[in-house]
Formats: sequence, structure tokens, C-alpha cells
Amino acid sequence: MRATAVPECRSLRVLLKPNLLTGRKGNLPCTEAAFILAVARWFLDQGARVSLGDSPAFGSASGILAQLGILEKLRSLGVRVTDFRTVREIVLPSGVRAGIAAEALGCDLLVNMPRVKAHAQMRMTMALKNCFGCLVGMRKPWWHMRHGGDPHLFARLLTELPGILPDQIVLVDGITAMHTTGPIGGEPFPLRLVGAGRDPVAVDTALLAVIGVDPRAVPLWQICHQQGLVATELAALHFPLRHPHELRVTGFVAPEQLNPVRFNLFRFMKNTLKRILLRNSS
Repeated sequence: MRATAVPECRSLRVLLKPNLLTGRKGNLPCTEAAFILAVARWFLDQGARVSLGDSPAFGSASGILAQLGILEKLRSLGVRVTDFRTVREIVLPSGVRAGIAAEALGCDLLVNMPRVKAHAQMRMTMALKNCFGCLVGMRKPWWHMRHGGDPHLFARLLTELPGILPDQIVLVDGITAMHTTGPIGGEPFPLRLVGAGRDPVAVDTALLAVIGVDPRAVPLWQICHQQGLVATELAALHFPLRHPHELRVTGFVAPEQLNPVRFNLFRFMKNTLKRILLRNSS
């Protein structure tokens, strides 16, 4: 996590990208509501034009924010909430096409706001995986169907997403993490930290050191390391406040066995129907 200053914010078009997985399983699968509000207020106080968007697994960003109890609070502050419905097709370096939210591509600064979570398919998901939410609607489960048969390919595609997105800053919600499993159904873990950085891979590397999870067991980190990214080397990172070793916790449990990345056809069809029903009702 580099000590890089936040750009001059006055009149900057800032898009907050929290993790709004689902609002029907309590608050734990999502970025903490109070954290979202605090970040929105800070950028507004700096004179930025703030919007907020995500492409949740089920429902819409506005619907989940309403379930979290902050939709009207955000709107009253002047935050524009977008449900990521306008798509721009981008070709990734691998040649794979990605339908990315136009709002995510059109902002001046993307504020990546993940929650620290265990994940039954990827073992841990934090800053890098949160970029996946910039794909619009059914393109996310379709990627699981189309590319999930090769988990290494799926992970590599995820690592290509930050390179096509605007400049970003990562603000990590590690106040209460999710462990044992995820991205839903896990248990709360009192991590009690907030992290920040400009490189999502570096942020994830630091957080893995904090929670004591071997990065070599995390597919996304593995792919980044194989690509020779300096951000996977903890010794190469600069920590202006506290080093991860000073914040090291014990007792965090990551899944031992990982589920297949690829959705089976029945799950894909069931989740597709559920997504459509929830989006239409939100």
C-alpha cells in the first residue's frame, strides 16, 4: 500500500464502488453501511461530485442500499446512486470481452470499497475481486459459466480488470470481516481495521499478512505473483502508518476446500431467475 496522496477532489467525478452482494442475509456480506456513509461524506466535503454503484449478485444497488437503511441518507447528501445498467464492451488484454458499467469507466476516480471476506471459491476476496462488480448484470454469472471451467483462467481474467478501469483508491472495510466461508453465510470476525492504498493487489497482499492466510493458497494472489507483480511482495510495499505484522491477528479461518468456480446449469438458471425477480421488485 503506497503512501500516494488522494488527487485534488474539487469537482472530481468520484464513483464509490462498495461490495453490495445481497441485503437479504444481514449486513455482513456487504460493505458496512456506516463506512459507506462516512466515505461519501468525506469526498463531498472535499467538493467532489459523488456517485455510488455496484452490480450485486441479487437485486440492485439501490435496493440493497435501501435494505441497509442508507439509500435515502445517501440521496439526501447529494450522492447519485446508479444500478449499473449502461454497458460498454471492453476487450481485455487476453482478448476476452467484458461488459463494464459505463459509470465505472467514465469516472475520474474509482473508490474501491471491499469488505474483507472469506470465499468458498476463491478462499479470500478483497480489493481485487471487488472490481468484478463493475461487470454489469448477468455478465458476472455468465463469466462463471463460460470461463469457470478453468479456475486459473477465471482468476487471470479478474486480474485484468483493474487495468481497464480509471485511477482508483482502495478503502478497505475490515471493521468486521467475514470468515469460515463466504461470500455469504460466513461468521463475523472482529478485525477492527480500515486499510487504504492505490493498488488493489498490494492491499490484498497486506491484508493476507494481517489475517495470517498463506497468499500461495489464494488463487487471485497466485496469478498476480506468477505475473511477476511487485505488489505481491510484502517487503517491497511501503506502509506509512502500521506494518501488517504489527496488526497480525489470530483465529481468522479461511475455507480449506474450495468449491468449483463454474456454476452448474441448474444453479445458473435458478440464480438468473432470482436475479431478474429481485431486480424487477427493487
